[in-house]
Amino acid sequence: MTLTQLRYLVAIADAELNITLAASRVHATQPGLSKQLKQLEDELGFLLFVRRGRSLESVTPAGVEVISRSRAVLAEANNIRTYAANQRRESQGQLVLTTTHTQARFVLPPAVARIKQAYPQVSVHLQQAAESDALDLLSQGDADIAIISTAGGEPSAGIAVPLYRWRRLVLVPKGHPLDRAGRAPDLAALAAHPLISYESSTRAASSLQRAFAGSGLEPDIALTALDADLIKTYVRSGVGVGLLAEMAVSAADHDLRAWVAPAPIAECIAWAVLPRDRVLRDYALELVHVLAPQIDPRDLRRVLDGNQAANWPLPPTWESLTQTITS
Repeated sequence: MTLTQLRYLVAIADAELNITLAASRVHATQPGLSKQLKQLEDELGFLLFVRRGRSLESVTPAGVEVISRSRAVLAEANNIRTYAANQRRESQGQLVLTTTHTQARFVLPPAVARIKQAYPQVSVHLQQAAESDALDLLSQGDADIAIISTAGGEPSAGIAVPLYRWRRLVLVPKGHPLDRAGRAPDLAALAAHPLISYESSTRAASSLQRAFAGSGLEPDIALTALDADLIKTYVRSGVGVGLLAEMAVSAADHDLRAWVAPAPIAECIAWAVLPRDRVLRDYALELVHVLAPQIDPRDLRRVLDGNQAANWPLPPTWESLTQTITS
């Protein structure tokens, strides 16, 4: 058997047994892929799929086991290639980041610029997604690093490295009734106005919903968006009061009034989530170091290699970290 045969086998499984789609994904012809599959089955001595005519109907029990082991073999082969590239100090390649709009728009630009300056031949690809979708892309092997935020515990998928802490801000147009009140609004004041926040705010388990419920209040979520710029746009249009990450508000928003959100709305932590059991290129780890200079790169390597337990230092605030990332 060959790695090519195993790659074709996994491609068929991932394409839900659609050989035409699998062939296009691995840049092969359909007859060529079918031929390699037949040769693999002949060598193994049993069928991997149940067939109906020329179509594949289902995976056999033996096929399930072979596909699972094939994934492990292909992953380890890729680790060897990556390790070799690092040993050769190769400075070209691809870095795929999956993250939210807020991180991609307001946090990553100076950090990615640093990486591009150090590794000009590396192409960086950003995949914007909600937190849960970003972790799914990472788990499926479609991203090298997921950069997300939580208001509770650390993400369970992969190895989570804390980057920084950030707060949410309350945002209104200048002259808004809350602006004229002369003080920062509390939860009761916010509950009296329609709110505009991130899409995750509608979930019952979200930190925003928990904060209001803990005070016996119910938020009026008038509009949600994945895009912080859209939230600010609708705040300006008068649709409601914005609740968004502090990174998304700057001196350029001079027509808006912002306060730190009331204390019951929990502080968040941004994380870089790295895949387990996958060797990453040196430039990927360098990006983590740029985003989290408080972490010793040697400790990060030891944790990824399984030689040290994760015992990360307290992440700094976004306000203090900004000066380091942009300097």
